[in-house]
Amino acid sequence: MCKKIFVASTGQNTGKTTTSISLLHLARKKYQRIGFIKPFGPKVINYLGQDVDVDAALVAHVYDMEDDLQLMSPVVLHSQTTRKVLDGRISADGYLTQIEEAVAALEEQCDFLIIEGAGHSGVGSVVGLGNAHVAKRLNAPVLMVSGGGVGSVIDDIHLNLSTFREAGAEVRAILPNKLLQSKREMTLHYLDLAFRDLGIKVVGGFNYSPILANPTLRYLASLLKLKLHADQEQGSRIVMNVQLGAASTQRVVDKLAESSLIIVTSSRDEVIVMLATLYHLPEFKGKIAGLLIAGISPVADIVQRVLEDAEVPYMRTTESSADVYTAIQADVAKIRADDDQKIGLVQRLAENDLDFETIDSLF
Repeated sequence: MCKKIFVASTGQNTGKTTTSISLLHLARKKYQRIGFIKPFGPKVINYLGQDVDVDAALVAHVYDMEDDLQLMSPVVLHSQTTRKVLDGRISADGYLTQIEEAVAALEEQCDFLIIEGAGHSGVGSVVGLGNAHVAKRLNAPVLMVSGGGVGSVIDDIHLNLSTFREAGAEVRAILPNKLLQSKREMTLHYLDLAFRDLGIKVVGGFNYSPILANPTLRYLASLLKLKLHADQEQGSRIVMNVQLGAASTQRVVDKLAESSLIIVTSSRDEVIVMLATLYHLPEFKGKIAGLLIAGISPVADIVQRVLEDAEVPYMRTTESSADVYTAIQADVAKIRADDDQKIGLVQRLAENDLDFETIDSLF
């Protein structure tokens, strides 16, 4: 019989997909055949010629599951899907049938199956695919992933629990992520007290990790739709800080923090040349992840030559420094299939941070 875990969350950016990747990594040590499905995908990409959910594509890449890709992402929601369902041109029941058939097929070939929801418990309800409703239809017990904390986290969990209860889906465990290491035990203690009477087990998730929380250069280039002038290794560099190079040259250098992307206006020749030159020095290479050269003024030919000779990673945009800075700050970095450094770190952290035996025994 295939063991199923429906991985839900209290909202976006709680580390749901990170948790799924980790559980699959740990499950491989116990189960011969593991599987994954994203019943419906609100974030669609074209992967290997198929329109699939981005998380299904990620897991397929990491665990060499491309042959099952169609089963792993049976329903994807395009921009017009909601209107078509509400207009009656598409049947929500038809979507549920597709999902049930895909899960049944994966159950036949898997010993351990992760079913990953999308967003909070109610996401998808507009097309009849709310997470709680889908979990009930699939007869899959729920692991709810939350953020790290006490007061607001408890509120968020209760809000989502009510939706699962109403649907008749069983939530067996809560896994808080992004825990502050110094407060981990205290946080888990109070969360356990809060949900003990409900018969729901609290299992500690990942501690907060700036590497997991921060983007790679390649991710930022994709976000901003810019060409990244960098090699494969440079593109995988984690950007820990984003700094505006608007001050004097010396001040910009003095303020450099670890693994920074420095946004520099294209007219600031002296700052660009200085940073490109410093990139060669060991004490600064760790601080300079790359440059983002912004503005409508063309980069001087000699400055362009310095950039290329220095082989410092850089991107170029005609947008203003303020606009690209705002776009970066508004985004939350997701793990991508080509983020080998992050994926490897997630799997290593899972060995220490997650109690797989406890989670496995609950399901």
